[in-house]
Amino acid sequence: MSTATTLVIADRVWAPASDRTKQLVRTATLVTGFALLTAALAQFRIHLGFTPVPITGQTLGVLLAGAALGWRSGALSQALYWVLGLIGLPFYAGGKSGWEDGTGTTFGYFVGFVLAAAAIGYMAERKQDRNLVSSIAAMAFGSVVIYACGVAWLAHKLNIPVATGDVNAISLGVTPFLIGDAIKMLLAGAALPAAWALTDDR
Repeated sequence: MSTATTLVIADRVWAPASDRTKQLVRTATLVTGFALLTAALAQFRIHLGFTPVPITGQTLGVLLAGAALGWRSGALSQALYWVLGLIGLPFYAGGKSGWEDGTGTTFGYFVGFVLAAAAIGYMAERKQDRNLVSSIAAMAFGSVVIYACGVAWLAHKLNIPVATGDVNAISLGVTPFLIGDAIKMLLAGAALPAAWALTDDR
């Protein structure tokens, strides 16, 4: 396949179809697959007693979905993940689900997942996932989007300051996760250039 028509790594691995029905099946399969990946990674959970936000692996799924699928399908995969949890499938951290968990203290993070996947996908479509430095930078930007949405909602929901005082949204929703998220950024940022290199049709 010519790289001129290849926007994201999913296009290289599974070429878009010219037939509309086949293309819809392809898109649905990829979107569902990455929603399930995020759900699976969410089950790697460490509860922290001082914050309602747990440490999970799900943000790795968000970063990979955006980069692999592009902005539309990446965002759709995370919206699907969120909705499937809302309707009762045990997809949230620790197998939780339902309206209360999907719209509670971590609601902002779910919104951030959708926006971050879209942002990373947009950058991936402009080839920023094809070398290590720009790929990690894209993942870092996506992580900032998740933090921004999560912290804003957390401050509102708990009625606490964003950054001031002994207890604030940043101390509950960002600081405990910086090391783990840095590792996930590095993993995702390295995985995409590696995938391009492995599938390079020289």
